[in-house]
Amino acid sequence: MSDLRVDDLLAGWRGALAGAGGTDPGDRVGTALLTRWREPHRAYHDQAHLASMLSVVDRFADRARDPDLVRLAVWYHDAVYDPAAAGNEEASAQLAASDLPGLGVTPEAAAEVARLVRITAGHAVDDGDLDGALLCDADLEVLARPTAAYRAYTQGVRREYAHVPDELFRLGRAAVLRGLLDLPALFRTPELAARWEAPARANLSRELAELTA
Repeated sequence: MSDLRVDDLLAGWRGALAGAGGTDPGDRVGTALLTRWREPHRAYHDQAHLASMLSVVDRFADRARDPDLVRLAVWYHDAVYDPAAAGNEEASAQLAASDLPGLGVTPEAAAEVARLVRITAGHAVDDGDLDGALLCDADLEVLARPTAAYRAYTQGVRREYAHVPDELFRLGRAAVLRGLLDLPALFRTPELAARWEAPARANLSRELAELTA
């Protein structure tokens, strides 16, 4: 990524932080988060994924109750990411709850960001949770990409799990795909559901068939 992209991301971080009531520009924390997103073991859950999700939130911000809290949840949702460990979402939520009050965000708003981060563990969103819906829709947008881009995503995930033997990876990945396909809806924001639900389910079903053939 270019320095300009980093500058753009950090400007967006400062804007979201201010919009959420932060009184500190948060440059130190934002830079530390970007360092996490650029860790060498990330082949998909990386800075490009962060930027892609923020772009979706920006485009559909009017569908959220508090888009700046959603943006902060995007920044934190995979901030802790170790494919060999369990509980990454919980650790990421705790990081948000720890960082944000020190930047002037109210404890209530920080707790809401942490709640949103936790939702991304299973992408199950309650009816009426507009912020959770937009966050999860942005996170799952990759599932609806054209075939070549979807395969690039799956290849990136496999590289992140290079420590897992093929057979175990196939079993685990198949379980993840079934869990997603079992959701009553992958996308909750109406415009995004109309656009992405069918291609996402087709991609997931095709990958599952390939894994279990």
